[in-house]
Amino acid sequence: MMPGLNTEPMDTRTFRTDTLLLLTAAIWGFAFVAQRAGMGYVGPFLYNAVRFALGAVSLLPLILLRRSAARRAFVREHSRTEGGAALVAPLPAHPPAIPRIQRLAGVGGMIIAGLILFSASSLQQVGIVTTSAGKAGFITGLYVVLVPLVGGLVGRASDAGRWIGAVLAAAGLYFLSVSEQFTVAPGDLLLLLCAVFFAGHVLLIDRISRYIDPIVLSAVQSGVTALLSFAVALIFEPVGLSEVASAWAPLVYGGVMSVGIAYSLQIVAQRTAHPTHAAILLSLEGTFAAIGGFLILGEVLSLRNIAGCALMLAGMLVAQLSAIRKERLAEGGKSIRSS
Repeated sequence: MMPGLNTEPMDTRTFRTDTLLLLTAAIWGFAFVAQRAGMGYVGPFLYNAVRFALGAVSLLPLILLRRSAARRAFVREHSRTEGGAALVAPLPAHPPAIPRIQRLAGVGGMIIAGLILFSASSLQQVGIVTTSAGKAGFITGLYVVLVPLVGGLVGRASDAGRWIGAVLAAAGLYFLSVSEQFTVAPGDLLLLLCAVFFAGHVLLIDRISRYIDPIVLSAVQSGVTALLSFAVALIFEPVGLSEVASAWAPLVYGGVMSVGIAYSLQIVAQRTAHPTHAAILLSLEGTFAAIGGFLILGEVLSLRNIAGCALMLAGMLVAQLSAIRKERLAEGGKSIRSS
């Protein structure tokens, strides 16, 4: 149903989309718990290999459903009736609006996205071995703040709101990761580097997603990450079915729930979600990671760590809301110029 034809009450739609986004953040947050738990049975690279393989496979039904829906829409749009018989124009092999060179660039972009995702996820999985799930969730979430800052290095201006968010997040990172003796856990440093890679990944996806189905992109980059992770695991880690079978629950959650189900929920919800609501709710991923770490793994954050989490969450929200405000102002300017 087209958005303009949706007769569902606004309050009902808002509640539904907000609930889906909150569920998405919860699934992603608890995935950090699964990643920590999985390390008791398999190595970090084998965990990522199986997790991302499961994620890629779990996205295949969604890809088929989307293509089937696109075909039905094409048939409805191009069918006509002559003499009581329905005639349908043949479905084109490729969208004519996308030149071949751009399609080839899109394929290369998916492979590069997979390489960056492999680097980020490897740093995250190795780093999470020596830190808590809650800290891992918040530090990884720094990519939200780093995106506009890294973007500034490639010619994208950052406004004051994003810099304020960066300062708040940096202060939070200090309280969360730097002890009173001025020591930093090695895992926290790996997670910080992981956040930098995730920021670069977001910027790349922004460039190539206009040419590629986002679900196909997610499946391909997950497949690339799985293959590279398995290759590294064969060299450095024990690889056996018994280890994988022992870690089946964390692996299934990390692959099917975190990649397949949560990603699908996000796509469905953000079609009609209020941008501000989406920014706030998805930023709660780190909070759910801390809650899951406490409830399931018995991890406890100190008051200093909690203050750091609060500052980092505030920084993420300020950065995201500033970006939304800037986009709306830009759209408003375009509307005025076109009128």
